[in-house]
Amino acid sequence: MTTALITGATAGIGAAFARRLAGDGHSVVLVARDEKRLREQATELHDRHGIEAEVLSADLSTEEGIAAVEARLSDTRHPVDLLVNNAGFGNKGEYLEVPLADELTMLKVHCEAVLRLTTTAVRGMRERRRGAVVNVASVAAFVPRGTYGASKAWVVQFTQGAARDLAGSGVRLMALCPGFVRTEFHQRAGMGTDNIPGWMWLDADKLVDAAMKDLMRGKSLSIPDPRYKALTGALKLVPRAVLGGVASRTGRKYGPR
Repeated sequence: MTTALITGATAGIGAAFARRLAGDGHSVVLVARDEKRLREQATELHDRHGIEAEVLSADLSTEEGIAAVEARLSDTRHPVDLLVNNAGFGNKGEYLEVPLADELTMLKVHCEAVLRLTTTAVRGMRERRRGAVVNVASVAAFVPRGTYGASKAWVVQFTQGAARDLAGSGVRLMALCPGFVRTEFHQRAGMGTDNIPGWMWLDADKLVDAAMKDLMRGKSLSIPDPRYKALTGALKLVPRAVLGGVASRTGRKYGPR
């Protein structure tokens, strides 16, 4: 039986990955900050699917939290075959409105933690010549607006570059770029969502199903919905200077209020 480790596992996309992977018969290691929610989730997945569900309470904005997950990924007696780097958050406000400390925390979670956990996991996977990593980014990666989009652009570039370097090793890496998904993400950031059109929302479980299909196909980039595939394709045709202005206006229209 293979084992999957999912960060940010208690809600949204992370919880959807946990449900899907447990349903497919994988043992899971659930990582998040809230130990109570983790244990409730682990019990539910074990009872429903009969799989082993391990919990690891860790805050990936801290050195201790990242190190704890690195240690679990380094355990050769209980190897992790699939890593899903999903933990993340948003900050409400434009550049200079958000405290610098909060921006740096975002970079630690979205970039440093992803780099370190991917590197730790891949070292063991390459030795075993099998394994996969899914790094959850965002369609915001393709729009020049703010630290959030910049950090997700880094996730995409890093993941695709590492995937090329690991070609033929038996290890697959994929960046997952969803659009708006109904999760706790916006609520936690204090962002209003009433102004976001209904057609832009995605279902987390359907998103994960599409992502897993793309991973099995060997893709290094997954945009798991035809609407957002079309949108990101159109963005490539827009000059960067124009795109920056459109992104700023769209962010004010469809973003935090």
